[in-house]
Amino acid sequence: MKKDIVTVIYDRKKTSARRGKGKVEVRIYLSRTERKYITLGEATPEEWEAYEREDKFADIRKRYEDILGAMEILGKEMTIASFNVCAGIEDTIPQPKEKKVSNPSLNMSFIKYLEDAIQAEDIRIGTRKHKVCVIDAIRRFGKIKKLSDLTAANIMAFDQWLRDGTRTDITIYGYHKNVKCYTKQLRMADMIPYDPYNKVKIKRGRCKERQPLSENELKKVRDAKLDGKLERVRDLFIFAAYTGLAFCDTQLFKFHTMTEKVGKMFYIRGERLKTGSTFFTPILRPAMKVLEKYDFQLPKISNQKANDYLHLIQEKLKINKNLTFHVARHSFATLALAHDVPIENVARMLGHQDVKTTQIYAKVLHSTIERHSVSLAKSII
Repeated sequence: MKKDIVTVIYDRKKTSARRGKGKVEVRIYLSRTERKYITLGEATPEEWEAYEREDKFADIRKRYEDILGAMEILGKEMTIASFNVCAGIEDTIPQPKEKKVSNPSLNMSFIKYLEDAIQAEDIRIGTRKHKVCVIDAIRRFGKIKKLSDLTAANIMAFDQWLRDGTRTDITIYGYHKNVKCYTKQLRMADMIPYDPYNKVKIKRGRCKERQPLSENELKKVRDAKLDGKLERVRDLFIFAAYTGLAFCDTQLFKFHTMTEKVGKMFYIRGERLKTGSTFFTPILRPAMKVLEKYDFQLPKISNQKANDYLHLIQEKLKINKNLTFHVARHSFATLALAHDVPIENVARMLGHQDVKTTQIYAKVLHSTIERHSVSLAKSII
């Protein structure tokens, strides 16, 4: 700690020339803008010189230095009010009261604001569903009701509440990303005094590497003896794994209006519900068998229920991978890439707007690397 943080000073207000005496005070630097003065008494200039020579105030300085050190260790704010509490003294210098700014908008419901804002937006159904989920989470969290509740402390409490569930870092970051765009709007409209997200740092996390099913694992799922809902969910999974459709798009699929036949093969031409991008993908033989089994009308079920049943299938078949419907889509992508379908064509099949998205699926394809390596080795003499 710097020695001049606590100093005993004399005649700060220059009254000794007029009155013959000046105040002896302890000056404590708390921060660049805050200093605390404690009056010890009065003295003539001669008395002050004697005090200085004797270093009479060494114990006093040490006491206040120790208090500052303790405040640092405890993480206390370096303010006059905080120092007074820690030192057990009353402030003899009146502090200006904070001005209360009257802002009626702070009493507005944040949830109502979100609902109105989302309703007015021209967005895709899938995007709207994600945002409605965020509103539901804020409602269940219960501590951010009004605009006045949009504080850094409440945002961090909301973050911890999300983490106490089963959500991943990536999912949690997505929740915050949605909320942040609206707090930014509120700040720009001067409806809140500051954007709480400017005062906090949210952990983004990293995507887990996807684990598609191999061709042997897909065959194991296809050949499994199942019945009831497990059978229907398995069949729906197989249809997705051999067409590349996302779950929501399987539920909207209509064979007679969304397919066209080229040669002996049927293709699905559609528009992704999530992004609105178009796709053109083949219906491979296992997927066609599923359609024929259900008279070309796929089973209907919710995504959550379907994934719950997939976990049961995973346990029943002892598959050491986390089965979800997105794994089916990922399996289709890696299957196509492993069979040397150009990545640009795979992107078109999946309805990716940017081939960089498709490249995520192509990170680890050992079989393709090995096959191409053998071919490469034969070419090198």
